[in-house]
Amino acid sequence: MNNRPGSRLIGIFDKVDLPEFELYDLDCKIDTGAYTSAIHCHRVCIVETPHRRPVLSFHLLDPAHPQYNDHEYQATHFYEKKVTSSSGHSDYRFVIQTKIILFGELFDIEFTLADREQMRYPILLGRKFLKKYGFLVDVRKKNLSFFQKKQT
Repeated sequence: MNNRPGSRLIGIFDKVDLPEFELYDLDCKIDTGAYTSAIHCHRVCIVETPHRRPVLSFHLLDPAHPQYNDHEYQATHFYEKKVTSSSGHSDYRFVIQTKIILFGELFDIEFTLADREQMRYPILLGRKFLKKYGFLVDVRKKNLSFFQKKQT
């Protein structure tokens, strides 16, 4: 596969780090069929604060996940977005902004908070993120970022 100048090659699966949440080597699926990126969460709610500014409260991962820590995370910058699944079902989800590490580089990313309990991968990287940073997907490859990390 010939890479275009400025493009980065990524496989169909990998492991990513979310330093702002202190979560590392999380399994993710690269999904060119999904526009937005998503992360599994539960117990999502908006909390009113004394300053009248709402805060989004959520727990990441599933209690059965080996890295689950039952930590309540909060985001002050969030919004709600209508998302349509591959089956055509529309739903409203909260969107948060955070950082992700791939190939030793720190990237800005937006995640929709989704119930991915029935899914094998707690993180889905969608086209919006892949296009923004020039990733090309080779479905024959997997864990390219993780293998690079292990070699350093």
